[in-house]
Amino acid sequence: MNATKPQTPARHKALSAESVAAPFRWLARHQAGPGLFFFCLTMIALAVLAGANLSPSVRLYVAGEIASQEVTADRDLLVEDVQGTRARREQVAQLQPAVFDLSREPVTALRQRVHEIFLAVNHADPAEQEQLRWQLAEALGTEITERTISVLASEELQTLVTTRALPWLESRLTEGVSADTRIVLQFKGGVLLRDLATGSETLRSDLQNLHDLRSVVSELSQNLKNETKASLAVRRTAVLLLSPLLSPTLTLNREATDARVAEMTAAVEPVFYRIQKGEVVVRQGERVSREHQLKLQALWARKGEKVHLATVAGVLLTSLLLGAGMLFSPSGRMGSAVRQKDLFFVALLLLVFALMSKGLTLLGQRVLEQGASLTPEVLSFAFPVAGAAGLAALIFSARRYCVTGLLLAFFCTVLAGGGLPLFMFYFLGAMWNTWLVTRAQTRQDVVWSTLPLCAGQLLIWLGATALGGHVDPASMAWGVLAVAVNAMLSLLLLFALSPIIELCLGYTTRFRLMELMNLEQPLLQDLMVAVPGTYHHSLIVSNMVEAGAKAIGANSLLCKVAALYHDIGKLSRPEYFIENQFGGRNKHDKLAPSMSALILTSHVKKGVELAQQHRLGQEIVDIIGQHHGTRVIRYFYQKAVNQGENPREQDYQYPGPRPQTREAAIVMLADAVEASSRTLVEPTPARIKGHIDTIVKGIFAEGQLDESELTFKDLHKLGENFHRILTGLFHQRIGYPDAAKPGQPDRSPDRDAPKCGEKGAEKCPEKNGDRTGDKNGKTGEKNGGNGDIPCPACPPPCPDTATTGPCPACDEPQPPMPCCYGTLDGGNGDGPVKTDAPVNAPAGTLANARASTPANAQEPASPEAGAKPSKPV
Repeated sequence: MNATKPQTPARHKALSAESVAAPFRWLARHQAGPGLFFFCLTMIALAVLAGANLSPSVRLYVAGEIASQEVTADRDLLVEDVQGTRARREQVAQLQPAVFDLSREPVTALRQRVHEIFLAVNHADPAEQEQLRWQLAEALGTEITERTISVLASEELQTLVTTRALPWLESRLTEGVSADTRIVLQFKGGVLLRDLATGSETLRSDLQNLHDLRSVVSELSQNLKNETKASLAVRRTAVLLLSPLLSPTLTLNREATDARVAEMTAAVEPVFYRIQKGEVVVRQGERVSREHQLKLQALWARKGEKVHLATVAGVLLTSLLLGAGMLFSPSGRMGSAVRQKDLFFVALLLLVFALMSKGLTLLGQRVLEQGASLTPEVLSFAFPVAGAAGLAALIFSARRYCVTGLLLAFFCTVLAGGGLPLFMFYFLGAMWNTWLVTRAQTRQDVVWSTLPLCAGQLLIWLGATALGGHVDPASMAWGVLAVAVNAMLSLLLLFALSPIIELCLGYTTRFRLMELMNLEQPLLQDLMVAVPGTYHHSLIVSNMVEAGAKAIGANSLLCKVAALYHDIGKLSRPEYFIENQFGGRNKHDKLAPSMSALILTSHVKKGVELAQQHRLGQEIVDIIGQHHGTRVIRYFYQKAVNQGENPREQDYQYPGPRPQTREAAIVMLADAVEASSRTLVEPTPARIKGHIDTIVKGIFAEGQLDESELTFKDLHKLGENFHRILTGLFHQRIGYPDAAKPGQPDRSPDRDAPKCGEKGAEKCPEKNGDRTGDKNGKTGEKNGGNGDIPCPACPPPCPDTATTGPCPACDEPQPPMPCCYGTLDGGNGDGPVKTDAPVNAPAGTLANARASTPANAQEPASPEAGAKPSKPV
């Protein structure tokens, strides 16, 4: 048994405080305010509209009148025919079998009375003959003579009665004998014989074969005459003795019969007249019948209610439950923050399309009243709910545009007065259109998607119509036309309203994102020309985030476009970022660490300003501002500490905020991984994998992903996709051999020859060559003396340092380790060169430069914090 630790009062208080504070944190996260208020107010208004009675009043006619105008039902109704129900129940009551109790007590009483009479006659004193005659007359109800008494006392009569008459009577009485046949014959449905001794019931529908007392006495007399040889006097005396003693064994149980009748009549369903929406109740000039009057009364009574409160409550509760899907993720956790303009947009979309659906329904009723063949159902199928859901798909992620489509289908179905078939048509058509819209890459793709949209909605319409249970072949042509109109209107709405939404609400739709992805955009052209290093970095990051976003189900298009523009702030001061210096002098050499950090962090603010200036959209602006989070530029912070300062981490921290969405977090991770991957000297797949894990874990440990909804599973998938992209980026090539010239030796590399510095090799890879030339080895000749092939183990010369110090492999004089890729900001390629080593430094400069690096240097704190590989700029 698992024991639970008892909670202390303090623990209870903490839980109570947590429960009270949770809703406020939840509202603050989703920016509850006017947007949420307007969203809830829209739900209430639409619920009231759904329950309101806006149809014109029904003209009431009585039976026998001539209708002066045509009356059409505006809803589905069931009208009970009270008289028909009563007649049907009376018919059932008449056919219900009556319950008769079958008792065996009369049989026992008959035998007992006969034996008592025989004993009295056989033991009577002759002096008491007169008293005996009087007693028998009273018992049998007839005059008894002395001759009759003598016959009764005869052995012949007593033998006849006890051996023949009584057994025959007992068998008849056991079958059931009523007092009068007329009592049984009044029940046309038969009788139910209930044996009181055994409790069994037997239904007898052949009422003519049931006997009464009169028929039993007559049959007894006939039986004694035919079956015995007794004299006439003996037979008459036997009948005279037995007939008064007979009692009926069947008695009507009135209480049980009434209970059975009540039970059966209650089970009878009432008689209803079914009125379907759009059905003509009575035509103009037609004489009103009793059935017409019942239907008109039912419609008139329904029209008397101005607002159906039950409908309002049901619609409101259902819509609020569906709308909660905007705020929560499928796992039950709180979803990403919903902005006020998101709630405004969804509420406005619901309000406009629901009102249009209600207006279209009222218009269809008026058209039907004019005698047109176009029904309101056909008009409902032409309503473009799919186009409204497509607008939501241009803006929201999958979860939110699915919820929006569900709300649209629900409200439009309720206000149109439709049922399950119409709801299924709206919802499935909306989901089909969103699937097509999200896979369109250009506006031309959206135009061509009209054909599959029309075909898909036609199939959905056929299924929904069959689901309704009534398929009218005459209306098939109208239905196909309505579906085609639906598809065309959905396309027109998509193109007509998407620019308005972008302009008025500041949304960045998929169309806008696809336009921003065009490399001819001015900002991308500026990046390409002014800061090619940053531009190349952005291209690689865009490929990484696109693959990662697709793997975890995020908005891959938004991620890719945001990655292309995430470093546009570097356009203001490109020379302060290492990828754009190209071996030139580092401007950070003469700056204080705090100033260098300020310049590096300013590119985020400048990027936000440029994005707002060029109207890139709030989503991209947010990602640009969040792609560094609140990370610290650790190198400059440590440099300030080494210079004796007492810096604050806030002065060396990016302004943030931390990534608020999965898309912003993906861009942060990809930016950090790509920039720091340049530090890998030999980027093998294993090293790339370990490097990605280190960067991702470091960012996670700093808490930068706490507000982004990324899970450990998402991080794992992102790491796998980053690894795949970077492995392809750092692929290796086979070395191409030089073409041998006449008179010169072949300089093709021998793959089997030992490399420089390996055991069994000379000091330089080309054997037997003369080393002549200047000290840096560029003009030294090897293997013939052309001097074009340097030693692979020697690092390339640095343009900013002198050539001193021999190579440990070939003894050629070489410069110290190139300083151009040392970084001051932690090693992402944005920082300056490290110039701690003086010009013309001795051979030990490399060790001195490494020693000057802070011993407690940590993992790069940002994408601008990764070390660059030791290779020339």
